[in-house]
Amino acid sequence: MPDASVYAELARLGSATVYEASGRDGLVDVTLLQVVPRSRVCGPARTVRCAQDDNLMVHAAMAAAQPGDVLVLTMPEPRPIGLVGDLLATQAQARGIAALLVDAAVRDLDELRQMGLPIWARWTRIRGATKDAVGELDVPVTVGGATIRPGDAVVLDADGAAVVAAERVDELVQKGRAREEHEAGKRAKLQDGALSYDLDGLRQRVEAAR
Repeated sequence: MPDASVYAELARLGSATVYEASGRDGLVDVTLLQVVPRSRVCGPARTVRCAQDDNLMVHAAMAAAQPGDVLVLTMPEPRPIGLVGDLLATQAQARGIAALLVDAAVRDLDELRQMGLPIWARWTRIRGATKDAVGELDVPVTVGGATIRPGDAVVLDADGAAVVAAERVDELVQKGRAREEHEAGKRAKLQDGALSYDLDGLRQRVEAAR
């Protein structure tokens, strides 16, 4: 498992930079509600596949999770069912879980925001889940078209979510920094009046098509 500073650096770089630096790989292509504004997190995925409309395995995941984990909560079919409310979030916070990515709904939104635990969810709904069916922990899951395996890095911020395969984490830190440095130089030129239309060779594309 990478050092915590590696995850912190991916979080600092942000989901968009990491996604672009990866060669546009790992996009979680779904609209997510960022429950706690301005939160920014990265950590290793602890994946959960609940039975449909049931959150028994979320409770099981609380017993298995380690500090710094990002819990990725899924069902066979994403639906606006509340898999997490303030009581489960309280447990997650007490366990040192870094964040929750919920491919379903959360509820108790005001309380969740007051708690400050970083959570990203597809919906908010008061409709609750059952607690009857056994699902699976630590198996590959799919969220927004992206496959997330246990231990893959999940980067979450205001732009959304990106997934970095565990074996590419160190590579993406270096590539993300290089992209950040390149953009800083470009930004300075733009501030001096240059146009991306010229810097990126876009003018030639347009003129060649005329």
